Amino acid sequence: MQSDIRSIHFTGIGGTAMAGVAAAMRDRGFTVTGSDQNVYPPMSTFLAEKQIAVMNGYSEQNLWHKPDLVVIGNALSRGNSEIEAVLDKKLRYCSLPELLKEFFIRGKRSIVVAGTHGKTTTASLLAWVFEHNGLNPSYLIGGIPNNLKQGARFTDSEWFIIEGDEYDTAFFDKRSKFVHYLPEVALINNLEFDHADIFPDLASVQKSFNHFIRLVPRNGLLLGNGDEPNLAPLLNVTHCPVKRFGLGDDNAVRAFNVRLGPTASEFEIPSFKFHLNLIGELNVRNALAVVAAAKHCGLSNKQIQSAFDTFTGIKRRMELRGIAGGVTVVDDFGHHPTAIRETLRALRLRYASQKIWAIFEPRSNTTRRNVFQNELAAAFADADAVVVSEVARLEQLAAGERLDPAKLMADLQAAGKTAAYLHDVDAIVEHTARGVQGGDVICVFSNGGFGGIHAKLLARLARR
Repeated sequence: MQSDIRSIHFTGIGGTAMAGVAAAMRDRGFTVTGSDQNVYPPMSTFLAEKQIAVMNGYSEQNLWHKPDLVVIGNALSRGNSEIEAVLDKKLRYCSLPELLKEFFIRGKRSIVVAGTHGKTTTASLLAWVFEHNGLNPSYLIGGIPNNLKQGARFTDSEWFIIEGDEYDTAFFDKRSKFVHYLPEVALINNLEFDHADIFPDLASVQKSFNHFIRLVPRNGLLLGNGDEPNLAPLLNVTHCPVKRFGLGDDNAVRAFNVRLGPTASEFEIPSFKFHLNLIGELNVRNALAVVAAAKHCGLSNKQIQSAFDTFTGIKRRMELRGIAGGVTVVDDFGHHPTAIRETLRALRLRYASQKIWAIFEPRSNTTRRNVFQNELAAAFADADAVVVSEVARLEQLAAGERLDPAKLMADLQAAGKTAAYLHDVDAIVEHTARGVQGGDVICVFSNGGFGGIHAKLLARLARR
C-alpha cells in the first residue's frame, strides 16, 4: 500500500485524530492536503503551523491535484460532493483506522484500550506510565492528557497505545474502528449499550467487541473487567491468555482496601499500595487496568506509582474551568448515564457538603433518544439541581424514539431535585447565575462545545 503513495488528501481533516495523523504523515515526507467544514482553533492553528493546506468546505475541486490516497473521515457519508468525486474518479481511498494500521501500527506492540467508559483516562494514564519511564510510546488518544499536551504522537518506539473506539469506521466500513488496531494487548474496561444510531441493542455491541477479542494473538493478552456482567461471556476464550481485573474476589488482578478521598484515591494489590491523584471508583478501576497492562509489559509497581504521582489528568474530564463569584465551574465530557453518575459520585466525594448543579446537553446520538429515559434521571442522584438544554436535532428523530424532556423533568423533581429544561445557552447561564450561591459547584456535561457555556458562566458569575 505504501510504496507508490506520495500525496495524501484528508477529507474531514479538522478532527483531532485526523489532524494529528495528517501532521505525522507530513513529517514523514508525504505531501498532505485536507478539507473540512469550518475548521476552527485549536485544530486550524495546529494545521497552519504544520504548513498543511486546508480547503474550506467539500468540493470536487479539492481533488484537482489527484492525490495518491484520500483518507475519508467517519462523519462523512454518501452525497458529500468530495466523496462522490472520489468514487467517480476511482481514486484510492481508505479510512483513518486503515491508514493507522498500515503506516503506524503494523510491526509495533499495540495496546488497545477499549470499553464504553474510561477509555480516554485509561489510555492517557497508560501512555504517561510508559512515557514517564522512558519508553517513548506512540499514542493516539481521544482527548488531551495534561502531561502529554497533545492527543497523538508517533515515535520509533516499539510501543503503540491507542484508544479503541467501538464506533463505526467509515461510510464504506461499518465495522468498529478498533478491529483495525492489531491488538497485542486488548484492554476492555466495561461494556454497556451505547451509540444507538449504529447499534440496535446490547447484543450487537457485544458482537462487535467479540470481533475485537478474536484479533488478540496467542502471544498477546486479553485484559477484561471481571466485574462487568455484559463482558463476562466474551472473556471465555482459549485462543489467547485472559486476565480479569476488578474489585471482586475472582479477579486475577484485584484491588482491595480501596479508599476514595476528596482529592485522591488509594488501592492495594498484594504487596503494594497505589496512590492516585484522581477521584472516584471508576478512576480506581481505570488505574487498576493500567497496573495490569503495565506490569504485563514489564514495568514494576514502583515505576507505575512514580508515574501516578506526576499524572495531572485530562482536559474535559472533571476539569476545573474556573471559580467566579465563589462558584466553582467544572467541565466534563460525560454523556452516557453511567459516566454522568460516576462523575457526580466523584464530585460528591470532593464537595461533600456543597450544593452541586449539573448542566447537561443531550447531544449524543444515544442521549437524544429515549433508550436511557429512566437511567438518565437516576444518573443525577448526586446532584442537587439539574438544568437540561434543548435536545439537539430532535426533529431528526421519529417521535417514538425521542428523549422526553417533560418526563425527565418530572422524574428529577419527584426525586427532590430542582430541575429546569431551557432552550439555549444564554437562558441556562441566566437561570443558573440567579440560583447559585457562593460555595456552590456547577458541573457542565457535554461531548461538544455547548456554545462556550463555561466561559459565559464564569463571566456572568463574576458580574454578580
